[in-house]
Parts: sequence; structure tokens; C-alpha cells
Amino acid sequence: MHILVSNDDGYRAPGIQALAQAMRRFGRVTVVAPDHNHSGASNSLTLNRPLTVEHQDGDSLYVLSGTPSDCVHVALTGLLPKPDLVVSGINCGANMGDDTMYSGTVAAAIEGYLFGVPSIAFSQIDKGWAELDSAAKIAQLVVERYLERREDERAVLLNVNMPNMPVEALKGIRGTRLGKRNCAESVIREMSPRGFPIYWLGAAGKPADAEEGTDFWATSHGYVSVTPLQVDLTNYKQVPTVRGWMDGPAV
Repeated sequence: MHILVSNDDGYRAPGIQALAQAMRRFGRVTVVAPDHNHSGASNSLTLNRPLTVEHQDGDSLYVLSGTPSDCVHVALTGLLPKPDLVVSGINCGANMGDDTMYSGTVAAAIEGYLFGVPSIAFSQIDKGWAELDSAAKIAQLVVERYLERREDERAVLLNVNMPNMPVEALKGIRGTRLGKRNCAESVIREMSPRGFPIYWLGAAGKPADAEEGTDFWATSHGYVSVTPLQVDLTNYKQVPTVRGWMDGPAV
């Protein structure tokens, strides 16, 4: 297999180094990663300037001056042959519930999925890289189970969140749905040294939906959470309602 590895923490992050090493068990690994941290970049692409690529470590590492989505997009549209699998992470911090909308880690996996490549995003729940070796072993296990048990070749998009625990302390792996957070806390207003106000985004909201079956429940009870995602944002139940509002002449 040929596996493409990316992330949003940057190519120097311990998480991507651990993930790349773990994926070598399955075949040839190529890393295409941002030159610096892009946490919260979501699915943004760089359209207002050219991107540069620095080739390092023989043919195994490419450092790109762009976002996580840029990295996978460039890799799949001319930089590399099409890989068999895209993996992203291991992220320093959780990407659960509403976080997935903002996550650069998940966005890199989404970009692979949009090109028809099976893609998996990996994140640790707590920041700081504790138990990273265990997280890498879990990443191997998730990929192994997917490769062994998949029923067809259709691309999947999986979002994996791992408690920072030794493998032997984990209760297992659960298939889950996304939970939901309360709204984020208020911005923090400060005065700059030059006398004008500046604002820091407030902390993420506490979980609002953490029922059994959600990613929040699973990880808080010692399980690895694996959530299948999709890209279609259409609210099909509301399509007839909107047609009732909008269908008619344009003038």
C-alpha cells in the first residue's frame, strides 16, 4: 500500500511522526504536511498566493507552505501518485462533536475522501502528547480492522478520538456518532499596548449531547471513538419547506 500522512499541527509535531512510523507497518508512507501549525483551519484552501513545497528525507517528506487541505489537495492533484489511504494526525487535542467543523486534522481527511480515497483522522483527547505510543498502536489497530473487514472498495471517512491512556487501560473501541457542544464561551476582551481593543476567542462550550453512543460518551468512559462522517450538508427534510417558500418566478 501507499499511505499519505498529513496533519494540522505541522510536520515537526510528535503526533505526525508517530503516525507515520505506525503506518509503515502497512506499506510505503509519504508525509505531506504544513510548515507550521494550522489548528482550526477547517477546509480552507490557499487561493491568493502560490504554495511552495520543500522535499526532505529522500522521497518520504514534503513540507508545504499551506493548510492541511492544501497539503492533501496538492498531493492528490500532481505531487504524488494517488495513494491507497489518507491518514491525518495524530492531533494534539480532541476533535469531537461540533469541533469537527473547525478541525484542520479532520479537514485533511475530508480532502482525501473528496478525491475518493479512504481517509481517517486521528486525535488524542488531551493536549500534551501523553501516551502517544499507545495512540499510535491504536491507530495501527483501527487501520488494520478497516483493511481486514471492509466489504468493498468505496471510500470511507472516519474520525477517531483516543483517550490519553495506555492501551491496556482502554476499555475498547466503539463506533459512535458525533455529540454536540453548547455554544462557545464569550470572547475575552483586552487592550493592546497601542491602546485599541483586541479579542481572544472564548473556550469551547461544554458537551450538550454526550449520551451513550456519542463520541463524548465513549471517550469519557475509556473507549476509543470511531465516527463515520459524510460531506453532504443538505438538510433533506427541509427541502420541501424551502421549495414552498422559494419556488416561483424570479421576477
